Amino acid sequence: MDKKLFHNAPATLRGKGLGAGDSALPMDAGHQGWSILREQVSLPAAVLLRSALLHNLEWMRRFVAAYGVQLAPHGKTTMSPELFRLQLDAGAWGITVATAPQAREAWLAGARRILIANQLVGPANMAIVADLLDAGGAEVFCLVDSADNVDALGSGFDARGLRLDVLLEIGVTGGRTGVRDDAQAQAVVEAVARWPRALRLAGVETYEGVVADEAGVRAVLRRSVETFQRLRDGRAFGRMPALLSGAGSAWFDVVAEEFAALSGDAAAEIVLRPGCYLTHDVGAYRQAATRIHASNPVARQMGQSLQPALRLWAYVQSRPEPDKAIVGLGKRDAAFDAGFPVPALHYRPGDAAPGDAAAHWQVTAMMDQHAFLQVRADDDLRVGDMLCFDISHPCLTFDKWRHLLVVDDDHIVVDAVTTQF
Repeated sequence: MDKKLFHNAPATLRGKGLGAGDSALPMDAGHQGWSILREQVSLPAAVLLRSALLHNLEWMRRFVAAYGVQLAPHGKTTMSPELFRLQLDAGAWGITVATAPQAREAWLAGARRILIANQLVGPANMAIVADLLDAGGAEVFCLVDSADNVDALGSGFDARGLRLDVLLEIGVTGGRTGVRDDAQAQAVVEAVARWPRALRLAGVETYEGVVADEAGVRAVLRRSVETFQRLRDGRAFGRMPALLSGAGSAWFDVVAEEFAALSGDAAAEIVLRPGCYLTHDVGAYRQAATRIHASNPVARQMGQSLQPALRLWAYVQSRPEPDKAIVGLGKRDAAFDAGFPVPALHYRPGDAAPGDAAAHWQVTAMMDQHAFLQVRADDDLRVGDMLCFDISHPCLTFDKWRHLLVVDDDHIVVDAVTTQF
């Protein structure tokens, strides 16, 4: 793994951020010896720090092992086949996705357990999943929260002579999808039972991320456990062990704590689904990690927390005013919904090494291809200087890039990954 992280990538990929000014990026980029600091990569460029990736991968492996639960990381964060394979090779139970086309990409990347953490609606989407099942060797799960959807799924998969595993989704009032009460849940369970050849009730799922506080999160998790136990005792599940699944990237520790009550139950398979842990960030997920490290005993024992692995390099493009710099980085390159990119490193080509960015440098606005950086008149920041930025919200940064470069701690390119958004 240390010699080469990623395997079986396409021969070439066209897109922005290419090395050495080429029009195509060789996917053996790690053999080119390109250096970010020697300006051998076109900027802006999105990079993944290899040491942080490997740290985060191992951290989460140890965390879920301590609770006796499984990991199916949410693939929508990266949509990268190479990163999917990295996670699967590290012991991930499967890959979570949000849509039928994403499920197909996960299957193509080698995932054979695919959890669609969403309702599967519409003939074309059903056909994609049916084709995966028809190919053989794959388990695919989707969520259900209405009898109407169950009947549509039953009819569609019965016509194909296939059987789909479905998970009852538990929701909260004012939240997103999911049944709101026991009566709705019972109606869905009864609807699944009407399609014994086409559908199998395989477990219970919830997404706690729509709840605002820890008390509310624990309440919906406990309701999910109670529903699971009631359905198990009533022999409603067609799959054994049945799945109990939850956990976005902000509350996975609380999910592990609440669901661990069933981790020793032979009838239960607990599956957590955080996606952003692999690259982490310096925004909302760093805040969550701080809370986790302070309150969760397993996390405290594990020492160093998750580390930011996804960064963006860009040039200072203009110093049009004494207190302003314009950087060649914009909304087409980085997420901005959960906070602007944060300057981390400053490098002047020819210097021995980058230094920390000044603490007072701050992005105040972004346009499509430009970032407005607030500086001081006496700051030694020139056009052509290079800045490295940390980001908040990995999901909406990954989807802006067709490939990302993997770099070592010396900012040398050691590999590349693709995305399939």
